[in-house]
Amino acid sequence: MKTNPGRFFEDYRLGEVIVHAVPRTLSGGERALYHALYPARHALHSSDEFARACGLRAAPMDDLIAFHTVFGKTVPDISLNAVANLGYAEGRWLRPVWPGDTLRSESTVIGLKENSNGKSGVVYVRTRGLNQSGEPVLEYVRWVMVRKRDLDAPAPGPVVPELKKTVAADDLIVPEGLDFSNYDFALAGERHRWADYVVGEKIDHVDGVTVEEAEHMLATRLWQNTAKVHFDRTQREDGKRLIYGGHVISLARALSFNGLANAQVVVGLNAGAHANPCFSGDTVRAWSEVLDKAPTAAPGVGAVRLRLVAVKDGAAPFALRADDGKYLAEVLLDLDYWALMPL
Repeated sequence: MKTNPGRFFEDYRLGEVIVHAVPRTLSGGERALYHALYPARHALHSSDEFARACGLRAAPMDDLIAFHTVFGKTVPDISLNAVANLGYAEGRWLRPVWPGDTLRSESTVIGLKENSNGKSGVVYVRTRGLNQSGEPVLEYVRWVMVRKRDLDAPAPGPVVPELKKTVAADDLIVPEGLDFSNYDFALAGERHRWADYVVGEKIDHVDGVTVEEAEHMLATRLWQNTAKVHFDRTQREDGKRLIYGGHVISLARALSFNGLANAQVVVGLNAGAHANPCFSGDTVRAWSEVLDKAPTAAPGVGAVRLRLVAVKDGAAPFALRADDGKYLAEVLLDLDYWALMPL
């Protein structure tokens, strides 16, 4: 058999290191397509001149381009037969990705736990994205529910890794040279700076984007994500193609520009949950909550910890969970991340 059916739950081994295939060289083409697919317009990633005024050599690739590229490499080995991607933790962006960089991915299996129904299990992996020099650009943990091929296959002893609830502010990596001392708020699009945000503050980002079938399919192909549930409608009983969770993340992040235009650089991923499925025709909106703030050693640069929530049609403002603690049906994404902005 020469074709790849993908891995099933019983195929993983604790401690196994998986080197993922097909490195990807990024160019301005990825940036242009990313900005066409999402209403992304943070100035640092849009303008070489703005980035140089902030101490960088040019505009780096959008942080989520790096994430999608690294993530996409892992799909054939980690989530080709996934039921759902369940969560993220301990994510850090370690250095900028520039046009011309070549990224590859490798993952280490750090946890395995069969589900009580015996039909699937949860696989925990720590993934690193590396550039052409072997330097890590991104690392994160994610866990995925994966089908079993053989329902009678013996389950490994359950191992659930202990993960940090948040990335400590001191562990965040500020891009080398970043300096917001002479930051141009007019060109960035908003006057609100780090000092203007208060822990506990909630921001309604106002705008919405309706997900189109063609756009989400193009996005999933762009990141070379081969998970069957995104392409093949026969993989789900309802006959619908599931929207790639990263597509929702990028939509929400782009929508957050209205109210967080100066949250320029994503540097940490504390936690994340795809709370409910998203399908073509859903209109995605977003709101944010300020969870924490921290200074950095870089001139003029502060870190802000944000909860980014994506919701679909009919969601009440700032509503997240029902009385029983479960996510409301309208909530698509609950993402906890760190970003850098001018003091």
